[in-house]
Amino acid sequence: MVWGKNGIQADMEDCDGGDVVETPELPLEIIVYILSFLHASDRKEASLVCRSWYTASQDLHFQKDVTFCFPASASSLELIRGLGRKSRCSLVISQLDGFSMSRSLLLEVGLCLGSQLESLALPGSSITEASLLALLPRLTSLRRLDLRGLDSLFMSGAFLSREEHRQQVRSALSGLEELDLSDLRYLSDLTFNRLTGCTPRLRRLSLAGCHIAFEFDPYRGCPVGAVQDSSALLSLRNLRRLLTEQKSTLVALDLSRTSITPESLRVIAQVQNLVLKELCLQGCKELTDYSVEILVKHQPSLQRLDISACTELTSRSVEAMAQGLKTLTHLSLSHDWRITEKGLAELLSVSSLRSLDLSECLHISGTEIVKGLTGSSATRAQLETLSLKSCTYIRDLAVFSLTQLLADTLRELDLTSCVNVTDLSVRSIATYLQRLVVLRLGWCKEITDWGLLGIVETTLCEPDQETGDKGPRFTRTFGNMGFFKPPRLPFEERPKLVTQNDLEQFRQQAGASLLALSRLQELDLSACPKLTDSSITQVVRYPDLHRLSLSMLPEITDASLVSVAWHCRSLTSLALSHCPGISDRGVAQAAPHLHRLQHLYLSCCNNITDRSLFLLVQHCKRLRTLDISRCKNISLTTVDLLQSQLPFLENVHYKFIGGADLSLPL
Repeated sequence: MVWGKNGIQADMEDCDGGDVVETPELPLEIIVYILSFLHASDRKEASLVCRSWYTASQDLHFQKDVTFCFPASASSLELIRGLGRKSRCSLVISQLDGFSMSRSLLLEVGLCLGSQLESLALPGSSITEASLLALLPRLTSLRRLDLRGLDSLFMSGAFLSREEHRQQVRSALSGLEELDLSDLRYLSDLTFNRLTGCTPRLRRLSLAGCHIAFEFDPYRGCPVGAVQDSSALLSLRNLRRLLTEQKSTLVALDLSRTSITPESLRVIAQVQNLVLKELCLQGCKELTDYSVEILVKHQPSLQRLDISACTELTSRSVEAMAQGLKTLTHLSLSHDWRITEKGLAELLSVSSLRSLDLSECLHISGTEIVKGLTGSSATRAQLETLSLKSCTYIRDLAVFSLTQLLADTLRELDLTSCVNVTDLSVRSIATYLQRLVVLRLGWCKEITDWGLLGIVETTLCEPDQETGDKGPRFTRTFGNMGFFKPPRLPFEERPKLVTQNDLEQFRQQAGASLLALSRLQELDLSACPKLTDSSITQVVRYPDLHRLSLSMLPEITDASLVSVAWHCRSLTSLALSHCPGISDRGVAQAAPHLHRLQHLYLSCCNNITDRSLFLLVQHCKRLRTLDISRCKNISLTTVDLLQSQLPFLENVHYKFIGGADLSLPL
């Protein structure tokens, strides 16, 4: 058999050296249809078969929202020229500076991609004003510009100070919809007005982490500010002016990690005819329940609201949102530790709600959530994403009820560090939530092999539980004087082994094992110390799984790694840190099946040696992140070789390798 022009196998007559018989050429539309069933990485490999398959892989159907990320280097110039053949694209270029290579790179972007570029981000860069001003006028199709952290542009305060430069940029960026100015320490009224004056149709604006003067004069009822614009800070007065000017288009605002006050938020919320759909106030610690009540009153059309880590908020805010935000779809209350169960039942009656993040809300037990979800589906939230991370009061009964109530809608569930969750919860998840795409059960230390396998643990009578004389007991007047047996500590308990008979029972039954979650793309079982090879090898068999964490599972061995690699060939991220049973032998058998792997974490795996790194170089060509910290049998020379051989490798963590002194400070 040989490959024909279309990548289709054809018969070959080789009896007497006969001619090759090729299949008829397939229409391009048919090849596009075939490629549509492939994962993006597989489609990339299929495009190398022949020219017609390459042409089909470039169809606009596959080019939606494609972003190319690369650092500034001489080799990037050829990549940019090649992208000029695309009708549209987005770029994330890192590590730009003020030297000639970066200037040449930006010039090439403008020449080759000026009319095709839709989004541009320059993270981790320190470019000059001249370099950016030479580029921006050429980007006539730009819809999103990300300048976060580019202090080098704004430090002098002279950015876009010349009228001719502003006119050139304005003509190019008049259609810009998204502007990210996060984490700019030197953003001032002057530079802010000059830049936003060139972008009159903004829909999304991010000022997260910026130094904004949120001062308010209660006597005059307006923001404090001089008549002239400030050259040092961005003021609330100027921000309000922008919101007023662009109120007809602006729908999303991010003021996370700023010092916004309740009065300042009231000023923003009350901008006349401003209708926000999305607002992010993450980490704004001065906000109070009054702030949320005013916000709900004046911006009732909010659909996405993030008020996580606003530590002064209480359940009063939850009640206000439940009553006033009837079109809310996504809400994050993460780290709002003052919030209790009160108001959650009313919140879950908002029928439009699709995503709820209650992670690290320490007083949540799930009772009111269940109460709010009880009733007809038309009058309650249809949650697709639910995070209860570190809600330590969550128990099996709440999980059991939630899985039944959300069986038809839930796609993502996070129960990380819900320490009271046991095998019963796992079995209910496997029974009712078979449409789950993401499941996180990290640090749920009571989960065992029995829960993953969906079988009931066989019980054996412990010696100290037998009938008979149990020795002296405590009394009201006498304490423990040292001759009683101390309680068994959790870390001293070893998981109860699953026998071969138990596995036979698992294979024969149609029980609720985790194997039923066939659509999983992400699974986190890290720090569940009672899990062993018995369940991992039998259950973790998901063809579409992309991300898997098995870190801190001391009982798993190479058998688990090999089984995962064989059954989960779509993996792009695999975490096996602190797994002492993983060795070179497992890597040798697993690596040939992990061609898509991009992120691998093997820190503190002392049975991993240089041999494993050579295997990664041979089989895992797409590796971008590797953590081998504290692997005492790996040499720095091999790490250097690895970095030189893998073209996409960006991050290598290798502290204390080769038996370095672990007592030294990091």
